[in-house]
Amino acid sequence: MSRPPTAGFGQVLAVREFRMLWLAQLVSVGGNQLTRVALSLLVFDRSASAGLAALTYALTLLPELVGGPMLSWLADRCARRGLMVVCDLVRTGLVAVMAIPGTPLWLLCSLVVAVQLAQSPHLAARSALLPTIAPGDHYLPASAVVNLTAQLGQLAGFAAGGAAVAVLGPSRALLLNAATFTVSAVLTRYGLERRPRPAGGPPTGGRWSVITGGAGLVRADRRLRLLVAFGTVSGFYACKEGLATPYAHALGQGPTGVGLLLAASPAGAVVGMFVLTRWVSPDRGLRLLGPLSVASCAVLTFTVLSSNTAVTCALWAASGVFSAFQVPANAEYSRSVPDSERGKAFGLASAAVRMAQGVGISLAGLAADHAPASVVITVFGAVGAAVSAVLALRWSRMPGRPTEAAVVEPVTAPIRPFPRPRASSKDLE
Repeated sequence: MSRPPTAGFGQVLAVREFRMLWLAQLVSVGGNQLTRVALSLLVFDRSASAGLAALTYALTLLPELVGGPMLSWLADRCARRGLMVVCDLVRTGLVAVMAIPGTPLWLLCSLVVAVQLAQSPHLAARSALLPTIAPGDHYLPASAVVNLTAQLGQLAGFAAGGAAVAVLGPSRALLLNAATFTVSAVLTRYGLERRPRPAGGPPTGGRWSVITGGAGLVRADRRLRLLVAFGTVSGFYACKEGLATPYAHALGQGPTGVGLLLAASPAGAVVGMFVLTRWVSPDRGLRLLGPLSVASCAVLTFTVLSSNTAVTCALWAASGVFSAFQVPANAEYSRSVPDSERGKAFGLASAAVRMAQGVGISLAGLAADHAPASVVITVFGAVGAAVSAVLALRWSRMPGRPTEAAVVEPVTAPIRPFPRPRASSKDLE
């Protein structure tokens, strides 16, 4: 019978540094989702365009296409705690400007891009730091807690987002998000130990080589390429997030309905991550990557048959449950990358995932201007299931993972994996 990880959630949360990292993530993630709801509703109200609303939502994802590979190398060249604090303070200022009433849409969009660019090195540093804070058998449950937090933050932000925007208004909601970044900076600065920049030789091949090193690292390893590809599957099942507003509108629902629809997938992901982490061994979790990836998209094909919000929420929650395959994928990716290269590697993976999500949401939004949102989501689910099936077949033919000695770093070096995913990623986030 397969054995689950030795360490549990309680043991991981007993580590003070991890608790501080976790709390900092919790407050900022919730604020981020509140901002996404506020912007989506604001743009849709002004333009009445599903395409423009989805494109605005995608702007919170697409900048990592540039910021991931171009800025994440900073996590391998700077002290990671200090880098995270600076990024949080930069985002505080940018979001505070967004909160000014009457800010033109073009300026809002520009500021959203800048905020997400600042997020890229922050996520890379946090991802690279986790394996040091939670080494050995603490790593997988710590990774699960981080991913669960990302999903719970989205759940709370999305569920309360519509109501909060209705009560506070978009400007105050954005100001609240700016405050969360300040809290995150304080928790990071005073909750984590000071560590020097990552050990490793000086960069070779010039600055461009330093920036693009993550792509070369992943390109040279077929296992890493497949793990990144599994992360990009989220671009298919994430399309529903960009279409939640027009979909709810078609069903006669308002902001509360939008919030419930957006909360369904993170709620399912919380359940899926908990089950996969506590009752499924790491090796079996890797074997389930393919089937769960297919299921996360396939269940969305039933959206076109749904006639009410409750049924759709159940379908989207099921998709979230199956999307928990990203947790073992993220952990395996981290174990396969050396510490001195983790910032760039995670930046590349995050960029790939965010690009897939941003492009998927954008294309789905444009398609929804010409076809019902439910039909668009169904088509994206079917295509995603087909792509996942191909990846599942290739993954099943992969040899076993190299021995732990080849990939595990000394406990003394600083590190961690992506949020979330995202998801998210998120996801391979």
